[in-house]
Amino acid sequence: MITYQDFDVVEMHTGTVLEVRDFAKARKPAYQLWIDFGDKIGIKKTSAQITTRYNKEELIGKMVVAVTNFPPKQIADFISEVLILGAVAPDGAVTLLAPDKGVENGFRIS
Repeated sequence: MITYQDFDVVEMHTGTVLEVRDFAKARKPAYQLWIDFGDKIGIKKTSAQITTRYNKEELIGKMVVAVTNFPPKQIADFISEVLILGAVAPDGAVTLLAPDKGVENGFRIS
């Protein structure tokens, strides 16, 4: 069990995917994504193993939710700055979490 204070330090925000590239150097099939989190947070990049359920074209313009206050993490030759959130099926396929109504980039999830 965690406390509310534990949860409160995790900063999750909404953002819109601007760019997607194949990530050939990743150990498992993945994309590199650039996500706009609004003026306060800016554009951040991440890698995501979401190639099973998503193609690059459908990700452009998609709103997502990500943890934005993890320290940067090096994955191969790429620095991941945020952790995009998704539901993981038993087969490992990931379905991204997203707001069901329009919100602005940078809105905090609580």
